[in-house]
Amino acid sequence: MAPTSTPQTPFGRVLTAMITPFTAEGALDLDGAQRLAAHLVDSGNDGLVVNGTTGESPTTSDAEKAQLVRAVVEAVGDRAHIVAGAGTNDTEHSLRLARDAAQAGAHGLLAVTPYYSKPPQEGLFRHFTAIADATELPVMLYDIPGRSGVPINTETIVRLAEHPRIVANKDAKGDLGRASWAIATSGLAWYSGDDMLNLPLLSVGAIGYVSVVGHVVAPELRSMLEAHVSGDVVKATEIHQKLLPVFTGMFRNQGVITVKAALALRGLPAGPLRLPLVGSAPEETEQLRRDLAAGGVQL
Repeated sequence: MAPTSTPQTPFGRVLTAMITPFTAEGALDLDGAQRLAAHLVDSGNDGLVVNGTTGESPTTSDAEKAQLVRAVVEAVGDRAHIVAGAGTNDTEHSLRLARDAAQAGAHGLLAVTPYYSKPPQEGLFRHFTAIADATELPVMLYDIPGRSGVPINTETIVRLAEHPRIVANKDAKGDLGRASWAIATSGLAWYSGDDMLNLPLLSVGAIGYVSVVGHVVAPELRSMLEAHVSGDVVKATEIHQKLLPVFTGMFRNQGVITVKAALALRGLPAGPLRLPLVGSAPEETEQLRRDLAAGGVQL
């Protein structure tokens, strides 16, 4: 049974885009995934995104994706919203992933902008609409032009928001002006997809975040959110500023690399990465240790 949601917070408020743990041999570590998911929820996350970018979705098979969703739902699905990444740059493939995720018990879908092929806005509209039509699950769009090559224009977001199952957007566009207009005109639940901009996006109407640093500072992210919601802007700003070294350190390198290094430092399930990603070098891990310590993270 999924946790209770509202139209304002369809997937909760504090979500972490979870890594996919692998064994030392590089196989899917389902036991580790369940233990990590439980740790993240215990730490203050009320939602998890699996099979996203941080979950190394480009290098996991469709079968592995379904197994991971099923395992995480089994572990924490009664306490957290489990959102499954289902977006690719192939619409038909995305529809299969969406249906697989629904059958595996996911509570929602994350659909990233099709990457590499740079489709026009009409192509984006039809792609996301097809995903939303494929299952009965609610959908979160994922707007990240730095990776996908194209933005979802505000006008397209507004059109997509008319679909009854497109209920949210993960914003990694890095443009507070566009975000302000899109939030005001679309009515979608807005989630920050850029940790450095978590607080600024809250200030223009976001309701929560899909975080990478939530792997290590979920309690602080929740405290910042609660302070902002209660009107204590000074406290929210203090927390944001305290976390600046964490935001910086976790993105000195590619996010999956740093998260797996940070989890290893804390003795949590992570394991190796699949090529073309590679593990953190010793000097990079030592810099990460310093960054996390500067942000108050206990290692």
